[in-house]
Amino acid sequence: MMAIDICCLESRYLALCWKEDTQPNSSILLGFHKAKVLKSLKQVCCFEVFLDQIKESDISSLIEVFSIISLSEIEAVDFLHKAPYALSNKKFVLSLIRLVGQKARIVDLRDVSCGKDFRRDLFQGGLSCQVLHLGSWRTRKLNITGKFMQLHTLNLDFSISLTGFTKECFNCMPNLARLSLCETRITNLWTTSAALSKLPSLKELRFQNCLCCSDTRQCPTSTGGKAISFAFNGYNSDMLQSHLSICSPSKGRNDFIYQRIDSPTRDDMFYDAFSDDDSYVGHHLIESTSDESSDESEVNFPMHCEGPVEWEARLANALAELTGFGQKHGPIMKTSLSSFSDKSAFRSMAGENHSLWNGEFISESVDVISGMDEKGAMHRIHENDTFEEINVLDGNSREHLNGCYCITRVPNSGSNNCSTIEVDDQQLEEGPNFETNISTHEVANKKYKSHHPSPICFEKHYREYIITSIPNLKVLDNLCITDSEREKAKQVFSRHFEYLPYNRRCKENVINILQRRESGGSAGGKRSLKLNQPDPAIGRNTVSFTRSLSAAKVGSAVWPSSRSMSKFKCTDSEEIKTFRPRQFEYHPSDPSLMVFGTLDGELVIINLESSKVVAYVPSVGALNSVLGLCWLRKYPSKLIAGSDNGVLQLYDVNRMGSTISDRAHQTDPATYTFEEFEQLTSVHVNSTDEYFLTSGNTKHVALYDIVSGKRLQTYEDLHEGHINVVKFAHYSPFIFATSSFDHEIKMWDLRQRPLHSCYTTSSTRGNVMVCFSPDDRYLLSSAVDNEVRQHLAVDGRLHLKLDIATLGSVHNYTRSYYMSGGDYIISGSCEESVVRVCCAQTGRRLRDIPLEAAGSRNSRFVQSLRGDPFRAFHMSILAAYVRPSTSSEIIQINLLTSEASSEEKGRDQLLSHSRGLGG
Repeated sequence: MMAIDICCLESRYLALCWKEDTQPNSSILLGFHKAKVLKSLKQVCCFEVFLDQIKESDISSLIEVFSIISLSEIEAVDFLHKAPYALSNKKFVLSLIRLVGQKARIVDLRDVSCGKDFRRDLFQGGLSCQVLHLGSWRTRKLNITGKFMQLHTLNLDFSISLTGFTKECFNCMPNLARLSLCETRITNLWTTSAALSKLPSLKELRFQNCLCCSDTRQCPTSTGGKAISFAFNGYNSDMLQSHLSICSPSKGRNDFIYQRIDSPTRDDMFYDAFSDDDSYVGHHLIESTSDESSDESEVNFPMHCEGPVEWEARLANALAELTGFGQKHGPIMKTSLSSFSDKSAFRSMAGENHSLWNGEFISESVDVISGMDEKGAMHRIHENDTFEEINVLDGNSREHLNGCYCITRVPNSGSNNCSTIEVDDQQLEEGPNFETNISTHEVANKKYKSHHPSPICFEKHYREYIITSIPNLKVLDNLCITDSEREKAKQVFSRHFEYLPYNRRCKENVINILQRRESGGSAGGKRSLKLNQPDPAIGRNTVSFTRSLSAAKVGSAVWPSSRSMSKFKCTDSEEIKTFRPRQFEYHPSDPSLMVFGTLDGELVIINLESSKVVAYVPSVGALNSVLGLCWLRKYPSKLIAGSDNGVLQLYDVNRMGSTISDRAHQTDPATYTFEEFEQLTSVHVNSTDEYFLTSGNTKHVALYDIVSGKRLQTYEDLHEGHINVVKFAHYSPFIFATSSFDHEIKMWDLRQRPLHSCYTTSSTRGNVMVCFSPDDRYLLSSAVDNEVRQHLAVDGRLHLKLDIATLGSVHNYTRSYYMSGGDYIISGSCEESVVRVCCAQTGRRLRDIPLEAAGSRNSRFVQSLRGDPFRAFHMSILAAYVRPSTSSEIIQINLLTSEASSEEKGRDQLLSHSRGLGG
């Protein structure tokens, strides 16, 4: 069958316009003319449709023409636009594109204002185009489920609302080879890599771009092996200032798409579609406020969502945080003198502690700052540290390091006998007991200029993680991935991350594990676990199979399931009541029970399995915000509750009303009222239910006798600052620990009438909380801004320090607890919407769990959290919202079940779809 001639197609269009008495569209006529010119030049015959110039009167004529365009001589159709515009006929646009079928080549919908219905139709219905440009789209969670079988290029740059992907995203894109996600809000390494790993053809990826590059190809000015490992490497002061400023929308774009008339190759089509300008897309800034609070479960955190404000903190502290240094004294501030009119301007910003080195001021609040001298050696300038110099062995290395700074630190062990570090292109030779992250990065090429980075680029070991997780990737952030870099990335990954729980190396099928258990086989095969395990003669198989099952399930649940525990009704006839949780605790012996106290002074006992209230105490004026809660062990129906006004009461669950409506008829559930403890923040009962301790915004701790109800003793001035949390050991009734904002954690023994602490251990920041491991072997401390340490409980020696990046905020209160069994630690902070899961033995990161909420202004933050003591890899999180009008809520998270398997529980119970929960 002979193809329809372009002139015939044009004549048909003109006839339709005459028939409908409409004026032919000049842009459509120009498209026919360009197509004929390309055909005469024996180039790809492409017809260009400019969507912003299509009028409503053109719709019917175009539909008629495009219904037969697949039979014409036109080989490709590009859907473009010359200026940002709002879609007036959304259904028409998608219908028109789909009429073209496989001849659709480039579809450019960037800067297009469209609604949710249009995006849903696009993502679920799919397209047959080869290049899809969706830059600057306002979509929070990318959920592409339709078929995009021909798509090889996808551009989502400047989609500043985009935070992540759904589990099914990218399932039907077998040919997608190039993906760009610059300046999005994607942060989570785990969900991102899991989604991208479903793209079998993905070869080029970028979350930031080289300043001189407009596409995802390898930067032509870069050299192999000189890979950049963090977003800010190579930033000059002007770039830094631009990233710290509030960005304004682009006034214009200069894109290749509208300039080329020659015949593009398949690669050229992609690279043209990725042409960037150097301007920024406007960000929506939410102001934040911060009020200090220091109780165990609540902090009045800054109300903001991650954006330019949080990025400012990250960039100002970038060198320290992404290389793991400068954590002892706080953030590093570094900038060129050219950025300031005089030195006093810098002094006012950086403070009094500063030094001048090679024409730049640098604050001295770091361990070591080194700069390169004229001989090619890098000398320290901080006089209190131990490293004398870093020698450059290779002349090429000097070229790449020239003008840069190398930051190192004294190891945690405190050893100061460190030899000179010699930096070579291939390896780093380091002295004994020295730990540094510069060995995990290759030296960056000085010509690389990072541009438009997404927040994920600021995660520690981001590049190594992506390279290891997506083995087929060839180019990342415009830098080619060499074989040597890939091998080093695997080493870095194995040091800092766990692919599966308990250091499993490969995923196992749950059915196979159960079959081996039934047949008496070994669950772990020949692999030996380095984690501490029970005696092989005592339940070895049970522990092994439990861990194998957990590893298999956690490995498949990258998007864990969750549900909110803030709205309840006791009976079908009762009205739903929304609570405002303030503190919560699991029951120590009944896996089905949890108690939480509210901001309104209520006590609520809930059944975790049925999600119903089983007991309730209304606020009767005695309690304000409930800050302290602790169950008794020998008397499982009793608990002690304390409020911020100092009221302490012993409650009996059996005397509480079984429904919310019973509150007017129930007897007083408080069996005893203790002497008040002013400014209370923490309550904890010892292992024998004889005593309990209280602490608060004072330097004192009070000891109470539960049997007699009397305050036995007030231990004064145990710390120099207020004592935020006090905790008894799980097994010893006399041993307890205190954490204070004076930067110290102390162990005490009641038998010594605490006159002197058993030992004292310090942190670099104020301590928010402390707790014992389930077996009392370790003491876990959490200081402000993600300083999490694990100490040996016997003498306080440092056993482990979690490698978590800081924000540089004095209000970023961090809390950490053990999960069931004590093998893993969960940690969260009140200015971050993520919970981190780390191995308690190695510190390796297993998973980061994002707390995403619907709406760009409604981000959630971690106010407190607890590991479920009975269920492996279960936890509950007290999450608070950016909007003050939205109440906090308790969220149950199950790492063993994926989000998709919990859809029957309702979209409002999912982690990423919690619209309106909590008030």
